[in-house]
Amino acid sequence: MRSLYGKFLLYTAGIMVFSALTAFLAVNTYYHQNLKGSNDEKNMNIARQLAGYIEETTPEDLDLYLKTQAVVGYKLLLVDKDLKERRYGQPYRLDNLEKGDVESVLRGENYHGMKNFPTETFVTGFFADETSNTVGVPFTYRGEEYALFLRPDIKLLFTEVHFLLGGMVIVMAIASLLAMLVVAKRLIRPITQLTLATKKVGKEEFSGILQIHQKDEIGQLAESFQKMTERLGENDLIRKKFISDVSHDFQSPLLNIKGYAGLMIDESLSPEERAGYARVIQSETDRLSSLTKQLLLLTSLDQMMSPLNPVLYDVGEQLKETIRKYRWLLEEKQISLSMEIEDAELTGDPAFLEKVWENLLSNALKYTPDYGNIEVSLVADETSITIQIGDSGIGIAEENLPHIFNRFYREDDSRTIVAEGTGLGLSIVQQVIELHDGEITVTSVKGKGTVFTITLPQL
Repeated sequence: MRSLYGKFLLYTAGIMVFSALTAFLAVNTYYHQNLKGSNDEKNMNIARQLAGYIEETTPEDLDLYLKTQAVVGYKLLLVDKDLKERRYGQPYRLDNLEKGDVESVLRGENYHGMKNFPTETFVTGFFADETSNTVGVPFTYRGEEYALFLRPDIKLLFTEVHFLLGGMVIVMAIASLLAMLVVAKRLIRPITQLTLATKKVGKEEFSGILQIHQKDEIGQLAESFQKMTERLGENDLIRKKFISDVSHDFQSPLLNIKGYAGLMIDESLSPEERAGYARVIQSETDRLSSLTKQLLLLTSLDQMMSPLNPVLYDVGEQLKETIRKYRWLLEEKQISLSMEIEDAELTGDPAFLEKVWENLLSNALKYTPDYGNIEVSLVADETSITIQIGDSGIGIAEENLPHIFNRFYREDDSRTIVAEGTGLGLSIVQQVIELHDGEITVTSVKGKGTVFTITLPQL
């Protein structure tokens, strides 16, 4: 498989060849379409002047005169009435002048070989060193009829300036090619680094740092790749921690169930002890069931296996209905609950948002002691709906507030009952709110209570 560097060089060489060929075709076409006639007329005037001078002055030595003219940069072909040829200057590359054309000039006609030279795609007429690509004029010398054919000697007329210009073009082409080699190497180097970095990421190595500090698109790509790698590294740590936490949270109740089930086998147990062990097993089973349901919900939210189904519904009524479900617990713990809920409609997924209110209310009830207070409010305006659920419970330490939405996070305080939960409820709450383009904030004072504030946009 060809490397990108090799492809770049191949494409560069191909572009240079294509450009040269295109330039040649363009110049050749321009000559045939615009310059061929004027070039023919210019050389025809020169041939007429030579012929006119010969007829007017009748030089003593015609061959010497024509040789002298050839030296200054022309190729001359002289044909007499017997069709005998004499050549002056460098020989033509191709001798293809038609006999009929020669005879027509001997009869007194002019020959416009340059003007009538056939238009060919890959042969430029200006440089075609052929006897047919000439101009011809008749003249009389000492009573004899002659035909004189002329064209410039391109090789002889190439001066130092032409060589300098040609050399400059060649040097520019070579320098451009060498420069492209260097530029290609520099362009490919960061891509090579990115390729190596992707291979490391494929091996779950997320600690590498790309040393690419360009400000162009490749630099932006490297920066995005670096951020992606860092995020993947964080996700990898979270995944491993998630697996560890899930394993721990499943192992603890399973061990308790196994242990108490083993104790219940003892036939000497009293009915009261057996009932106590059964209650522990039931409690741990309920805990496993709750954990499983929350894990399934999180998986659904993460992978969007169950995408949101937003509808316009009465969120105030839903919140009141959720509170009514916990009335028995309010009465059991003698907790005072105050509500200020406005009538409001919201476009959202009722099933997911109901789990938000259930999680927040159950937490408030769980962590609020007997005879405490819970306050629920809903305020709506033209752009958003704000819901607050506050309690007078045990509160959360200030240093722990940034972590409460992390999965499996539980406040490390053995004197509280926070450790009894699964550590997934608030994570679910935050994820559902963010899926609805909302925001959730929390304020809390240790030992005095906690207030959750949710703001949802009115779509």
